[in-house]
Amino acid sequence: MVEGWPGAPAVVLFRLKDGNVERLGEAGDLDVVRSWASVSKMAVAMAFGVEIDLDLHQFTQNFGPHGAKLANLLSHSSGLGLEEGDPTVAIATKRVYSNVGIDHAVSVVVQDRDPAQWLKERVFLPLGMETTQLRGRPCADVYGSTEDLATLAAAWLRPDAVTTQTRNRQIKAYLPELSGIVPGFGRFSPCPWGLGPEVRGTKEHWMGDWPAESFGHFGQSGAMMLLNVDQQIGLVATSTEPFGPWAVKLWPRWTSSMRQRVLSP
Repeated sequence: MVEGWPGAPAVVLFRLKDGNVERLGEAGDLDVVRSWASVSKMAVAMAFGVEIDLDLHQFTQNFGPHGAKLANLLSHSSGLGLEEGDPTVAIATKRVYSNVGIDHAVSVVVQDRDPAQWLKERVFLPLGMETTQLRGRPCADVYGSTEDLATLAAAWLRPDAVTTQTRNRQIKAYLPELSGIVPGFGRFSPCPWGLGPEVRGTKEHWMGDWPAESFGHFGQSGAMMLLNVDQQIGLVATSTEPFGPWAVKLWPRWTSSMRQRVLSP
């Protein structure tokens, strides 16, 4: 399950059968709490889906700055740079990966409330994710167990916390023609992204040979989540070894082999 991984990874490979989670493999300490880094955005995106289903906000709502919609911020098409003060571009012209854009979207919703409590109420408590909490920035500072990460992944597949209509909208590429950069893997044209999750499309990178409609996220902590609704399969991992050249080399073939494993008779 973890051949080639440095450090002490933890992995869960699963599929849904008649709506029930069936694990095809697991490895490592699934209960230890680790940083999810940018995989945090999968929890944040689900929380926004709940906001939409409660009719409290809309993806088409103007969240700013400069007229950006919530959909622009979640899909990294707002024109904002990676961090505050970085160069900007016009809205909806490039896929510029933006941590500050995600944090800004959360700040608009929570106002003077605690974003950690917001995530807890919208996602972690309803899904029973007892080890998971936000310790800092919404874009990258969720910490939790691999068990909880697997719970979140299954909730995207079924889906559990949001309606199927909202989930489907979030995992569909928004402004699919935009080109951009996937951090660590380079430039892609096009570079499809959903409203929170990355969508594979035709990109040759960490998602290996998973189908074009597959979606998920990885983080600088070495964590990842990779899902496919049509095939009802999922893969999550956390790591003690931060993302680096090892992951760029290993993950494309590793995720491909995990998909073949879960689909084998």
